[in-house]
Amino acid sequence: MDKYYIGYDLGSSFIKVALVNAATGKNLATSTYPETEMDILCPEEGWAEQDPDLWWDYVCKATKRVISDSKIDASNIIGIGISYQMHGLVIVDEQGKSLRNAIIWCDSRAVEIGDLAYKELGRAYCDTHLLNSPGNFTASKLKWVKEHEPDIFKKVKKYMLPGDYIAYRLTGKINTTKNGLSEAVLWDFKNDCVADKLLTYYGISNKLTPDIVENFKVQSVVNAEADSITGIPVGTPITYRSGDQPNNALALNILNHGEIAATGGTSGVLYEVAGIDEITETSRINNFLHVNSKQSNPKIGKLLCINGAGIQYRWIKNITGAASYEAMNSKAAGINIGSDGVFILPFGNGAERMLSNNNVGAHISNFNFNIHDDGHLYRAALEGIAFAFVYGMRISNTKFTDIKVIRAGNDNLFRSEIFSTTLATLINHEIEIYDTTGAVGAARACIIFEHSFETFGALVSDNDYVKTYEPVSESAAYENAYALWEAQLNKKLKT
Repeated sequence: MDKYYIGYDLGSSFIKVALVNAATGKNLATSTYPETEMDILCPEEGWAEQDPDLWWDYVCKATKRVISDSKIDASNIIGIGISYQMHGLVIVDEQGKSLRNAIIWCDSRAVEIGDLAYKELGRAYCDTHLLNSPGNFTASKLKWVKEHEPDIFKKVKKYMLPGDYIAYRLTGKINTTKNGLSEAVLWDFKNDCVADKLLTYYGISNKLTPDIVENFKVQSVVNAEADSITGIPVGTPITYRSGDQPNNALALNILNHGEIAATGGTSGVLYEVAGIDEITETSRINNFLHVNSKQSNPKIGKLLCINGAGIQYRWIKNITGAASYEAMNSKAAGINIGSDGVFILPFGNGAERMLSNNNVGAHISNFNFNIHDDGHLYRAALEGIAFAFVYGMRISNTKFTDIKVIRAGNDNLFRSEIFSTTLATLINHEIEIYDTTGAVGAARACIIFEHSFETFGALVSDNDYVKTYEPVSESAAYENAYALWEAQLNKKLKT
C-alpha cells in the first residue's frame, strides 16, 4: 500500500501544499490557497503584517483540498515537512493565542533598532557570533514590540517564526530549530547556542525562546484537534522545517560548497552554500545555517535577497492590464537588449539589505511616450531584476566566484528566457531549471529522515530536470545595458 508525505510552503502570497509518494518522491497533487493573493496589511508606511490565524485557516483548507483532489486515503500520510516565509515574528500568550498580527519579512520598522545593535554590540561580535548585522530580522522586530507595544509584550509566552506557528497549530507543541533561530539572527554560531548576548542587549528573557528540535528528526506529532480540522492522522510526525530559501535550495538538491539556488518569486534570491570561514560580508548578505549543517561540519547559506522582484513584474502586469505573464514575456522579446534606454530599479518593496537597508523605492527612467510602449516596460522590468541580482553578486567581498552549479525552479521569473539568459550571461554561468516547488521540496525532505540525502538527491534528478539556460557568447550588449543601469542606481543611492 502506498504511503505519502505532505509538504507545506507558507508564503506571503499563498499557502501551497504538496502530496508526494513516499517511495518515489513523485508529486501526486498540489493545492494553493487562497484563490487570490493574501493581503499584506500596511498600517503605516514601511510596515507589513499578516494574521497568523488566517495562515492556519488556509493551511487547513488547502490540506483538505489536496487530500480530496488526490483521492488518497489520508491515513497513509506518514510525514510532514514545513517551509515558511523567513524572518517573520509571531508572538503568543500563555494559552498559545497570537497576540498581534505577524510582523513579516518585508516589514522595515526595526531597521534602526538592528543598526544600533550592530553599532553598540560591535562589529567584531556580530560578525563572528551572529554572522550578520542584527538588521531588520526577527530579533529586532521582537525588540520593536517591547519598545512600542509594552502591554502586548508583557503577555508574551513565546516568540515564533511563521513555520513554528504552523507546526504548533498542527501539534500543540511550541518549538523551533537551530536554522530557524539563525534566520531570526538569534543563533550564536561561535558557541553553537542561542544568542543570549543579543537577547540580553534587547532586554528580552531567553525563556521566551522555544525549545529547539533537530531537522530530519521527529519534531512533534499531529494532535486530535488538528486531525479533526485537516484530516491528517493523529500521530503523524513533523520531521522537517525550514525557512523558504534554505528549503528552496534543498528542493533543488543544493547542499554543498559552491552550489547556488536561485529564486524569482515575490522577492529574488541567490542562495550559496559555503563554509563558515568563507563569510566575509555580514551587513548586505545574510548568512544562515543551511538545513544540512552540523556542528562538526558547519554549512552556511549565503543569501542575497532583492525584495522587489516578482512583486514588481506583477505590479506592471496589473497596471498595464496584460492578459498573462506569458503575453508580457512574448512582447518583451520583441524589444532590444537594454530596452531602448528604459531602465527600471526594482526596489519598491521595503528596505533592501543589499543596499545597506536603504529604501530607494522603484524608479522608471528614460521612458519616452513617443517611442516606448508597454513592451519596453516589460523588458526593462525583467532586465532590472536580473541586473539587481548581478549587482548583488558583484558587491565587494561576497565571493560569488567559485560557482559549481546554479539551479532554479521552473516558475515565476525563471519562466522568462529574457530574465534567465540575461542573468546567465552576466554571471557567465549556465542555469539549470528544475520543475519543483517549495512545497514539494518540504514533502520530499521527509525522505531524508527515512533514508538519506543521497536518496533525496536521486529523486530530484529523476523527476524534475527541465532545461539549461546558457550564457550568450556575445555579451557586450548585456554588459553595456548593465553598466548604464548600475549608473542609474548609483545616482539614486547618492540622493
